[in-house]
Amino acid sequence: MQSAELKQFVVDKVEDIKAKDVVVLDVQQKSNVTDYMVVCTGTSQTHISAIAQHVIGEAKQAGLLPLGVEGRDSSDWVLVDLGNVILHVMLAQAREHYQLEKLWTEV
Repeated sequence: MQSAELKQFVVDKVEDIKAKDVVVLDVQQKSNVTDYMVVCTGTSQTHISAIAQHVIGEAKQAGLLPLGVEGRDSSDWVLVDLGNVILHVMLAQAREHYQLEKLWTEV
C-alpha cells in the first residue's frame, strides 16, 4: 500500500470508531522516519485503546503488520507505527500539552 493510501486507510479506521479532531500531518519534507502522521483524540483511556486496537486489527486484516505500538497499557497517548504512517491517539489534555501539530508545522 502506498503512503497516501495507507494514510487514508488509517483516517477511515479511526473515524470508524469515532475518534475526534482527526488531523493529518504531511511530514515527508521534514522527516526521514515517516511520510504522514495522523493525530486524533479519544474521549477516555478506554476509547484511546479501542481506537488503536481497531486500527491494528484492520491493518492486520489488510496484510499490514505494525512496526511498533507504544503506550497501549493505561496511557493517555498510544502510538501505532505503520511505517509510512504513524498514528498518535491522545487524550485531549495530552494533545494540548504536547502540541504535535504545532511541533511539525513550525518552520
